[in-house]
Amino acid sequence: MKMMHDPTRLALARYPWTTLLDTRYGDMDPNRHLNNVAISQLFEETRVRFNWVMIDGAQQGPRPSYLVAHVGIDFLGEGEYPGTLAMGYGVINIGRTSFRALMGMFQHDKCIALCESVLVHRGDTGPAPVPAPLRARLEAFSFPTGEP
Repeated sequence: MKMMHDPTRLALARYPWTTLLDTRYGDMDPNRHLNNVAISQLFEETRVRFNWVMIDGAQQGPRPSYLVAHVGIDFLGEGEYPGTLAMGYGVINIGRTSFRALMGMFQHDKCIALCESVLVHRGDTGPAPVPAPLRARLEAFSFPTGEP
């Protein structure tokens, strides 16, 4: 899957949901910048927080379950420790059983990494249709397309 290099993804203000994460000493590599594996884990933390707080917390009944079908990361700049990261999250597409999310990682007002992931809604026996209430909640966090 090709990553989108849409310039609108480079602006934190475009993402409909944001959170802050602190970098940790263990996130550094020998070059004293954030390691690529740590960046992947920080995107994972963002995805889990979004799903937990904004999606799962709004549901009535059992919590939805997701399987990660795809993750792609583009590294655009170096991140540092100590520091705070602003993480942006938006939903770009909702299919029958899955949705595609975009994330941006920002430090010092600069985008240092982009991530795209596909999450599959899981039922008892495998992929299941995205329920209407979950679809509506995801639509509320649509990433705006087009020029800023």
